[in-house]
Amino acid sequence: MNQIVTIEDSVYSTKDSFASVLTDRSINFDREAEFALQALYNNDFAMKIAKQNRQSVIAAVVNIAAIGISLNPAKKQAYLVPRDGKICLDISYMGLMDLAIDSGSIRWGQAELVYETDTFLLNGIDQQPTHHRNPFNKDRGEVVGVYVVIKTADGDYLTDAMSTDEVNAIRDRSAAWKAWISKQKSCPWLTDWGEMAKKTVVKRAYKYWPKTERLDTAIHHLNTDGGEGLVLSDQQAPQSSALPPPEDTPERIELYANLQEIGTAGAAALAEAWAKLTPQQRKLIGRSGLEVLKAEAEKADAETVEAEPVDEVHA
Repeated sequence: MNQIVTIEDSVYSTKDSFASVLTDRSINFDREAEFALQALYNNDFAMKIAKQNRQSVIAAVVNIAAIGISLNPAKKQAYLVPRDGKICLDISYMGLMDLAIDSGSIRWGQAELVYETDTFLLNGIDQQPTHHRNPFNKDRGEVVGVYVVIKTADGDYLTDAMSTDEVNAIRDRSAAWKAWISKQKSCPWLTDWGEMAKKTVVKRAYKYWPKTERLDTAIHHLNTDGGEGLVLSDQQAPQSSALPPPEDTPERIELYANLQEIGTAGAAALAEAWAKLTPQQRKLIGRSGLEVLKAEAEKADAETVEAEPVDEVHA
């Protein structure tokens, strides 16, 4: 019982951090805290991981505010899932679409799977596709592809489509799928291929939509913490250094050092500091720099968890 109280204390201890990085004022902390606890209570394995790694729970709840997404089960936008010994915030393709709409990137959009018996015609990237299908047909055949179509604020349509082979090529290079192949760790690609296919085409298409910081943050989160990013080969991977590209400047070195010091307190502290940076400062650090900072912060979290027995950890 004490451990459950500790988890509750961990979730509610994020209230100030949650408020400081909140990007959507319609999101209420108390409701999201209840949704988070409900998700953990309803999953014994997730609760076990949460007890072992309280810091990951804190980081996941703070990410809800920073991205501007909700754990409300009715909305099906996002979920708390146990992954690699920590609790992670996972965002569905519907969550990405809602973010795009709420942040003003698009007015409307949907993603759909295409089956063998469907009639599908791509009429150009600036037109709605033609998709005739019988949704009541019990045997539409195998999935052959997926597409997303959106309407911009100016009233223009943008469409992107991917074949099953293209989707699986992305899947095969993702960190989550490689973990399944090598360690037989269950992943969304195994349990929810259709949803992941829709998310994949949305993630590719969004590069051509009007840019918004909230959507960029959500996609980056999925590609890093979510394990959905591509795994680079040794030849492709950037050479490690104390301070990764872009080029060093006195301003960048000082900013990086400050973030590095903050990161010694863990991933939640780093996430809070990152959320307060200006877009120019984030660009200065770059994604490669952020990845190194996050890895160091997560290592600090792991060392803290290892040093403190679970039943002795207090909020």
